Amino acid sequence: MESHGSLPYIDADISEAQRAAADVLIRRELPRDHNTTIHSSIAHPPTSRLTLALQQEVDRVVAGKQMTGGIDTSRYEPSEDLSADSNVEPVKAALRSTYANMTYLRDRQTNIALLEEYGKNAWLIGNSHLDDIQKRLDSELASLKTQTEDTNRKRKAAQEDSKGELLGLEETWKQGISRIIETQLATDQLQQQLNQKRHAPAA
Repeated sequence: MESHGSLPYIDADISEAQRAAADVLIRRELPRDHNTTIHSSIAHPPTSRLTLALQQEVDRVVAGKQMTGGIDTSRYEPSEDLSADSNVEPVKAALRSTYANMTYLRDRQTNIALLEEYGKNAWLIGNSHLDDIQKRLDSELASLKTQTEDTNRKRKAAQEDSKGELLGLEETWKQGISRIIETQLATDQLQQQLNQKRHAPAA
């Protein structure tokens, strides 16, 4: 890619002091939140469709925090052994817990089977959708780069075509300024001579 410098091609590069002064003026005009706020001309990114649990996990990874918590496996562990002379209530509580765990595990097994059967297709469809978005953005980026390069080539050609005329006008301007200064100096010298003659004693 060709250089896309902001200065015209036919002008000499500015000095470091001039560049620093220009940077100060530019920063003075920038809003305070320019480093954190997206410019209005830039399209907003697509809205996240992550679930709350996935978003929390993404935030954890971004923050660099260790994973905590997880599945409490104690609920799936067998109940304590009950002796034959145990009271009725502890036995009923153990049975209720066992039935609940069995129902949960049975439903979970069903869900896992459904996920194995249909989840792959959903995952592939999601990947295909993301791939389409990436291709569209790559195509848009390539188009913008081409437009930028074309504009830059036209700008360079226009400046180089006008180089002779611009240099001639600049030289004529410099000569005009030089003549103005020379004329001003001659005028001041003549004025001084006139003042000296006016104040000189008569012969």
